[in-house]
Amino acid sequence: MNILFVCTGNTCRSPMAEAILRQKKPEWQVKSAGLYAHPGEPASKGTTTVLAEKGIPHHHTSSQVTEELLDWADSVLTMTSSHKQLIDIHFPHFRDKVTLLKEIDGDVADPFGGPDSAYRKTFEELDHYISRWLEKEARK
Repeated sequence: MNILFVCTGNTCRSPMAEAILRQKKPEWQVKSAGLYAHPGEPASKGTTTVLAEKGIPHHHTSSQVTEELLDWADSVLTMTSSHKQLIDIHFPHFRDKVTLLKEIDGDVADPFGGPDSAYRKTFEELDHYISRWLEKEARK
């Protein structure tokens, strides 16, 4: 499986989600990207701190969503409904493989610029919804 997580800048939520899924499914190929990412940026300090606290290794540099990345992915999981909508608008031919991670439950909170506690809360939210998504995938 090739999984792509998408957020805004590719420094907080999507790299954290990528690291979580890689730990849960090391046999899968997992990447992340941002709709407005500045390629080559490191993960945010909060993301790095929380992943280290959880013992999850991760080396990250940001990348932007591209047609090639979307084509590579079997599933694309977005952090917000607006991320999904933007992909649907700009890349409508990939619409069938794009899903909002939280589905009907709303958007994943963006901890950008917040304290480490906000990043910890986002980690827990991502871990929970990634586990739910994996359970759903296992039933397919």
